[in-house]
Amino acid sequence: MNKNIGKIDKTIRIAVGSVVVAYGVYAQSLIGLIGLIPLGTALLGWCPLYPVCGISTVCKSCNDDKKC
Repeated sequence: MNKNIGKIDKTIRIAVGSVVVAYGVYAQSLIGLIGLIPLGTALLGWCPLYPVCGISTVCKSCNDDKKC
């Protein structure tokens, strides 16, 4: 599984996921579980929809052996 989520994308996913989870806890709603999706994909560094759409936000000069 190659990583397809770049640094900026990962940061945005963590921020959005955290806000949604926090709102779910605050509102005592199950909607906070939706926030686990962007958090999970950010932590894995891989989004299952990106290969289907042909998208990758990892910089072009990076590969699995080198970190940017």
